[in-house]
Amino acid sequence: MNKLVILVVLIVGSMILGKNTFYILPEGRQAIITQFGKPVGKPITDAGLHLKKPFVQDVRYVDKRILSWDGFPNQIPTKDKKFIKVDTTARFKVVDALKFIQTVRNKSGAKARLDTILDSATRNVISSHSLVEAVRNSNGILDKIKANNEKIKADEIDEEITGEIEKVLVGRENLSKLIVEKADSELAELGIKLIDVQLRRISYERSVEAKVYERMISERKRIAAKIRSIGSGEKAKIEGRLEKDLRMIESQSYKTAELVKGTADAKATAIYAKTFSRDPKFYEFMKSMSAYEKSLKTGTKFILSSDNEFLKYMR
Repeated sequence: MNKLVILVVLIVGSMILGKNTFYILPEGRQAIITQFGKPVGKPITDAGLHLKKPFVQDVRYVDKRILSWDGFPNQIPTKDKKFIKVDTTARFKVVDALKFIQTVRNKSGAKARLDTILDSATRNVISSHSLVEAVRNSNGILDKIKANNEKIKADEIDEEITGEIEKVLVGRENLSKLIVEKADSELAELGIKLIDVQLRRISYERSVEAKVYERMISERKRIAAKIRSIGSGEKAKIEGRLEKDLRMIESQSYKTAELVKGTADAKATAIYAKTFSRDPKFYEFMKSMSAYEKSLKTGTKFILSSDNEFLKYMR
């Protein structure tokens, strides 16, 4: 029994000693060894089984994967005095675990500092640029308008529309880079490397949103009316050209038809003349019969003298 008790004690003691001597570092994590609460040595980044001094040393795990941060939508005034709500998101990575443990201690502390630093950097960058810089990333819309105007040859609308659309000098992506640059130096002191920041959503305050939408709608309607007006002018030009071409075709066709008719009449007259020249009296007789047929209809009354030439063949 004594030997069994001693064996059990040795096994339990070995287990406790092994648990406090060995530790496993999983993939995607890094470890800091602390002795009496103070970090000792360099961060351990290789996954696997590792040793530490039992009972006097402890292990603090830090994530070395890419982590995400989501900010709270904040109201920020732009350079052109427009109040907007900006919702940001970011990705970061712990690059110095020792400094991270010494400054923010854990992930919750890191996100609290990120809230302060990134909110300040975002506010400074947005407030020093116009709204259009945060909304658009390039002047592609102006290039498309210019290309469309060249297709319809509407040069007069180009300046009006493009004059209302502001040109982008910096762009949304470059604003994100500026935020990263401003915040990265402060986060480096915490052992954090900021990978990127994205302006996830930008919206107007409700108090001005309706007015902004009304102004946008009225501007689009006015531009649409201008485009329709130019389209109507192009339509009138096309219809005018079609009418001119149609009249020219009809004129040429009428001329051709009259020439054909004239040629045919001349041939017919020549044939008649040739035929009736053989017997002029017979020709005179036939013409008179034709005149009688056309003039002497049922119910027609004539008052003529008996020696009238028209009644020559009636006599």
